[in-house]
Amino acid sequence: MGDQSFVSSATRARIRGAVTPIALGAGRLGLTPNALTVIGFGISAVAAATAAAQLWLPAAILVIFGGSFDMLDGGLARAQNRVTRFGAFLDSTLDRWGEGVVYIGIVAGASAAGFVAGAVLAAAAAVSSFQVSYTRAKAESLGLHGEVGIAPRAERLVLLTAGLVAVGLDGGVAAGARGQLWLSAALGIVFATASITAIQRTWHVRAQLRSKEQGEK
Repeated sequence: MGDQSFVSSATRARIRGAVTPIALGAGRLGLTPNALTVIGFGISAVAAATAAAQLWLPAAILVIFGGSFDMLDGGLARAQNRVTRFGAFLDSTLDRWGEGVVYIGIVAGASAAGFVAGAVLAAAAAVSSFQVSYTRAKAESLGLHGEVGIAPRAERLVLLTAGLVAVGLDGGVAAGARGQLWLSAALGIVFATASITAIQRTWHVRAQLRSKEQGEK
């Protein structure tokens, strides 16, 4: 991950080290890295349904719990030397899918409460988040490095979870509830930082291509 992100590379390394024993414990229970990936997606789907039902605090807990499986599956794969190309593909695919369904749940929950602005912001945050993933994938398909920027998936999940917790503790998003401000702030920050990240990745790819073109002259 690029050094521009909110979480430093050193912190990420410490987190990976901390989750490795947990991942190995899951492996001793007979779970494979791919199974952990699928379980994480399932938890994200439940989180989406919970958000749609306007159970914001449980949704927040489920979002971060489901997101933690993204560290566990990778940690188990590395610890067991079971890193595969299909595992990486499945992980990326279900990460994007899981993130998407969570935003759908938020759209549904906000709409049901009559909070149209929240639903629109959730849709906007989802679109920008997908652009972050797409720019990286497209860069790598061109043989370039695209993993830079201030708000990759882990950071977005933390921001979203913090917002959902605040909403759950402050009255939800019904008309007049202060939770509307918290949800708007969280989704607005996700939208803004994800958009900036997509632009950073686009600029980073442009710089790499220019460097290659100059080297070929």
